[in-house]
Amino acid sequence: MELDSLLPLLLLIFSCSCLPFLFCQNCVKVGKSITGNQKLISADRSFALGFFTPSNSTYTYLGIWYNIINQQRVVWVANRESPIPQNASAVFTIGGNGNLVIFDEKDKLIWSSNVSSTAPESLLTSNCTIGILLDNGNLVLRHYGESNYLWQSFQYPTDTLLRHMRFGFNKISGLRNVITSWTSNEDARPGNFSFGIDPTEGVMRFVIWNQNGIYYRFDDSCKAYILATVWCFTVVTENDNVYLNLAYYRIFLRLRVVLNPSGHLQVMVWNKTGSNKWNVEFEAPQSKCDLYAQCGPFGICGIRSSGLCSCLDGFEPKFSTDWANEKWNGGCVRKIALGCDGRDRFLKHENMKLPDHAVSLGNMSTEECETQCIRNCSCSAYACTKNACFIWHGDLLDLGHDTTNGRALYVRVHVLELVTNNLSGNSARRYKILTVKIVSAIFAILLLVSISAFIFKIKRLKRQDKMDGDSALVSSMPSGSLVGKDDMKLVQYSLQNIRDATNNFHGSNKLGEGGFGPVFKGSLAEFGDVAIKRLSRRSSQGLEEFMNELKLIVNLQHKNLVSLLGCCVEEEEKILIYEYMPNCSLDKFLFDPSLKVILDWDTRFGIIEGIAQGMLYLHKYSR
Repeated sequence: MELDSLLPLLLLIFSCSCLPFLFCQNCVKVGKSITGNQKLISADRSFALGFFTPSNSTYTYLGIWYNIINQQRVVWVANRESPIPQNASAVFTIGGNGNLVIFDEKDKLIWSSNVSSTAPESLLTSNCTIGILLDNGNLVLRHYGESNYLWQSFQYPTDTLLRHMRFGFNKISGLRNVITSWTSNEDARPGNFSFGIDPTEGVMRFVIWNQNGIYYRFDDSCKAYILATVWCFTVVTENDNVYLNLAYYRIFLRLRVVLNPSGHLQVMVWNKTGSNKWNVEFEAPQSKCDLYAQCGPFGICGIRSSGLCSCLDGFEPKFSTDWANEKWNGGCVRKIALGCDGRDRFLKHENMKLPDHAVSLGNMSTEECETQCIRNCSCSAYACTKNACFIWHGDLLDLGHDTTNGRALYVRVHVLELVTNNLSGNSARRYKILTVKIVSAIFAILLLVSISAFIFKIKRLKRQDKMDGDSALVSSMPSGSLVGKDDMKLVQYSLQNIRDATNNFHGSNKLGEGGFGPVFKGSLAEFGDVAIKRLSRRSSQGLEEFMNELKLIVNLQHKNLVSLLGCCVEEEEKILIYEYMPNCSLDKFLFDPSLKVILDWDTRFGIIEGIAQGMLYLHKYSR
């Protein structure tokens, strides 16, 4: 063999035999091992590698944790599937085949990086490989003098994601790697929950699994999931592999993403100022409605119901008995089956979390998207975003109400369902307008009747009483005395009492103003909160009208009429004190868009009946 051909081989043999003797604090190599309480420390001292035993555990593991943080937080575990009994000794080193390995006290192989290579046999010897703990927490295996990694822990995450850690799947083989929770906080063995990319739908979506079933679905279908511009997941494609990469923009931020044993994905940020602890910046799922398909097919979670679930319009519970017992996973079924004869229509549902199993048809208008759906008998719903039209076939799963990021969802129903429920587009609007008009008319009629009866009573009392003598009597009453004749009794208050009760008629206590004058909220020891009506000096009503109201209303006692509790006649002030009504006026609930939904038909009928009873009392039974 010529010398020129032997020279590279001699250099290779020399490098492999000499480099193991070089000084290395953050690496493991032939002749160097980690055992017991020994640790491997990264160059910047951020991370440590060694054996650890969780509290209340009987097993020992090889792991990586934060070294400069006093709270040990393990971010990677090597031998999760093969834990070591607590009292047994173990060794972490470079094996004879150049792999990172763990041996127990009987030299039994516990764990290996298990690298296979097509390189020449001389490159696979332990003298030519080295394990290094990098400053980012990545444990790597490489050849001496080379930058390429033969193996790295970042490709095999456990329950924690660190910055630039990748996990994903192979588009050809379908194999995927995920992060998997611990069994419990004291047991690092793989638990029931895992998190990763689900490639089965043809679109990249992030999913938490509970064993083999979906536990939670991130419904954001875009390529990046961003939280407060601090961190994000991005999808990276390299050849046949698709990776989910964790990155964040503040490079000095200590951040980790953990899937805890209860199946919650948490974004943890280290707060080194003040509390010196890990703060949870984000967590999913956050509520029962976040759990996957909580209400079954066509069921909506957390919307307009006393229970957790409700059905889409045009649907009803599949098993009504189960729903009565708060078992909703059976979902809902159509009240009227689809005809697929061109007469099907769509009901619009606002602010919806879009269901699972969407099929993207590309960018198109809402009208085009609807046409594509109506032509396909199996299409059950469609939705449009800024970038695409989505349709759904068959059952709609994982529906929810989302007022923050929700979108409009158009659900397919039979045309008879629209007629029966009077809920189609313009019909629904006409129905709402008609309802408002009817209620308004009834309220206006009752109000006019009430005013007419009140005026009639006052005029009759005017003819029966001499107001001059009565007014003189009231004006002369001392504070705190009773005003009245026969069984008409009314407490007389001083003006100072009234000023104290209303904070000197402060504007913040003003409830409103009518023909008599302004009305203030006040507080009196005898009655608590009261409504204080103050006769305006600009009012056309004088002492005569004041006495009429005083004498008339004090004798009216009915549960549907406001009670007069007291009065004040001092200086030029004429004041009436009424029972305080905390729920404001009826018109506020009838016409306020945010409040009118509180008044269902049973409540509205009760209000109408109460007004009628009050009117009957005024006309027939009052004196």
